[in-house]
Amino acid sequence: GCGKTTLLRMANRMVEPTAGQVLIDDVDIATLNRVKLRRSIGYVMQHAGLLPHRKVIDNVGTVLRLNGVDKKEARERSYAVLETVGLDASVATKYPGQLSGGQQQRVSIGRALMNAPAVVLADEPTGNLDSRNGQEIVELLQLSNRKYGQTLIVITHDENIALQADRII
Repeated sequence: GCGKTTLLRMANRMVEPTAGQVLIDDVDIATLNRVKLRRSIGYVMQHAGLLPHRKVIDNVGTVLRLNGVDKKEARERSYAVLETVGLDASVATKYPGQLSGGQQQRVSIGRALMNAPAVVLADEPTGNLDSRNGQEIVELLQLSNRKYGQTLIVITHDENIALQADRII
């Protein structure tokens, strides 16, 4: 109730601040158009937030399609991202409702990573998962952080996850 999720939603421009500015790398994000914002910031929600009527491959590629990438390239890149998040190609043609919670969250992370954004915002990304799947999700986010040099901002109530961070606020 102190505004953690609201802060992340403002950093992603899902909610506009009523006063002040949100700066990332000294740039007011209100000055960024939506395409540039999607390229700069990835967002992982507590609930995977996948489109239930779209196949996994299309859920992952949505970000690219919104940014004007053609369907063929979006699919190729989506398959590569699914592999990166530990899902094989057989998952690509399934619908979110056919996946476990851990698989859905991996798809959500894949979607957030599609543009290799500079910043990844994760709001309770392990909140609905058992401890094993939760730890795998944390390791996946850490791998992305190291591989792409991304800033990773994670909201969590899980002390074990928080203690794995470089900095706790």
